[in-house]
Amino acid sequence: MTKGKFISLEGGEGVGKTTNLNFIRESLEARGKRVVVTREPGGTGLGERVRSLLLGDEPIVAEAELLLMFAARAQHLRELIVPALESGAWVLSDRFTDASYAYQGGGRAVDAAFIASLEEHVQRGLKPDLTLLFDAPVAVGMARAKNRGGTDRFEAEDLAFFERVRGTYLQLAGYFPKRIRILDASRPLSEVQAEIASHLLRLCDS
Repeated sequence: MTKGKFISLEGGEGVGKTTNLNFIRESLEARGKRVVVTREPGGTGLGERVRSLLLGDEPIVAEAELLLMFAARAQHLRELIVPALESGAWVLSDRFTDASYAYQGGGRAVDAAFIASLEEHVQRGLKPDLTLLFDAPVAVGMARAKNRGGTDRFEAEDLAFFERVRGTYLQLAGYFPKRIRILDASRPLSEVQAEIASHLLRLCDS
């Protein structure tokens, strides 16, 4: 059976990942693709319990936060992502390992080499075929996030934290330009989705 494709959506807070995730799913399904939608942390029973810990208000040191992320990711890969891809489904994930580099690496200053070591052991070379990075000025994204009501442990961080997160995401896009495509999420939604559609078309035709 043909192996499916793996697409991840990345970006800071309030950049429209959730809105566009539904658009991407519908676009792929319209092309006859079987789509599995998931998220990180989460995607499995264990992952969702880890998500509750990570987004709650209990203080967590940076290294523990990172290890919890990768514990959930290991389960996510073995239980859901890899089997789905092997069955020929397309997997669409709201965040993946780039988020660990951005949030725990950039935001919390965890050594990138430590993150890379965990990535190597947990993922065994598996990476998304396409990563859509939704980028907007931090102030714009945070204003949108506040309009959603309520804040989790990450959303409560200060602007400097999110500037570091954004800067790391943009660095990653520079390192992996073929995989990571930057989308200016401050534009009107119709323009963002037109660009998404062009990326999806290329991936479907590849």
